[in-house]
Amino acid sequence: MTTSTDNFYQSDAVNFEKVIFKNQLQMNVVGNLFTPKNAEKGANLPALVIGHPMGAVKEQSATLYATKLAELGFVTLAVDLSFWGESDGEPRNTVLPDLYAESFSAGVDYLASRSYVNKESIGGLGVCGSGGFIISAAKIDPRIKAVATVSMYDMGGATRNGLGNSIDLDMRKGMLDEATEQRNVEYLGGEVQYTGGCPHHIDESSHPIAKEFYDFYRTERGEYTPERSSADLTTHPTLSSNVRFMNFYPFNDIETISPRPLLFVAGEHAHSFEFSQQAYDLAAEPKQLLVVPNAGHVDLYDDVSLIPFTKISEFFIASL
Repeated sequence: MTTSTDNFYQSDAVNFEKVIFKNQLQMNVVGNLFTPKNAEKGANLPALVIGHPMGAVKEQSATLYATKLAELGFVTLAVDLSFWGESDGEPRNTVLPDLYAESFSAGVDYLASRSYVNKESIGGLGVCGSGGFIISAAKIDPRIKAVATVSMYDMGGATRNGLGNSIDLDMRKGMLDEATEQRNVEYLGGEVQYTGGCPHHIDESSHPIAKEFYDFYRTERGEYTPERSSADLTTHPTLSSNVRFMNFYPFNDIETISPRPLLFVAGEHAHSFEFSQQAYDLAAEPKQLLVVPNAGHVDLYDDVSLIPFTKISEFFIASL
């Protein structure tokens, strides 16, 4: 059976280098850097910082986007957000949205220092949760000249309210009680607990969204375990820190990004579509909402037959 998913795509048309640089807190951020092989000597190229889905690592979706967009003429940097993958941050899998956004700005620091990058032409792209993090970064970092999100999750809204406002205030307070009790346990030396993320087992009765994520994260399609983690812990944030998303409001003041342009890409059938729609409605011009026919949420992680790489490239070319 043939498949159009290609998360681990590699290209002979680009140069690849693993790079390490510091964020503003002097923590190491690790990225996969791609440059077009056909770039002329002395070129001054546009560049993109690209972030992975929440709970994932740069080798999952972000590096595919970075490779494909480098083929189209950009310098691209797929980063591991702090506390994930190869980037610094302890305890591992900690939720800290401000530092996630800082990873994008640190990526801009690095790209702007490269002689072959036009520092006035740097944009950002975030997949899933990183869609909210790149928006958060762009609101306070005007060096990010254009922003694209793909299958965006507002992790703040999703944590506070659930999909389709399925979480009420009593449920939210219960989550806070559970998290703060776990803080007490960990302060006294107890075992760290984890929450959310992708299930490790599914059956016929599993929720369709669980099945969708499982098909990517728990199969050879997209499964990847970084050296600083284990297969049991991948995708799962720590329980005691996950409630920090309650205070994460990436769409507040999104209109202040204008006149820098925004592109929101979402699958027609994506369970996360509400977040791209909300962001689009709140953003100021120039803005675009690109709906991909016959696509779900995870389809746009790695289905190269559905991901509109050319249209994303055209957006950044026009914007940068």
